[in-house]
Amino acid sequence: MHMKRGSKAVGQQLAEIAERLPEEQQRTLLEFAQFLLARVPEAEDAPLPEPKPIPRPEEESVIKAMRRLSETYFMLDRGPLFNEASALMGQHVMQGKPAAEVIDELEVVFAAHYERVRSSS
Repeated sequence: MHMKRGSKAVGQQLAEIAERLPEEQQRTLLEFAQFLLARVPEAEDAPLPEPKPIPRPEEESVIKAMRRLSETYFMLDRGPLFNEASALMGQHVMQGKPAAEVIDELEVVFAAHYERVRSSS
């Protein structure tokens, strides 16, 4: 079934379905709708969210740094970012590059991707 985006008929159907559901399932429906909405490309006038500041611990593994940076820059598309990051991780694992140096470079990569996305929006 093909429906126009933002169609009043679709909204009305969703409201009617929601009314017939028990309260717990209504919340589930709302959460699912919010999940789907988050996957829709941002409108051009919507500002890019700011990175979530998570302090870097003194001792951190490269894997934990990737998790921290992924959470910090939650708004970035992981595909292109992880291609570059995996090369840096390979330098650490395969070539023995110190974790602190790799993490420094990962931070630069994530910040640069964020700036590219921000400047293109």
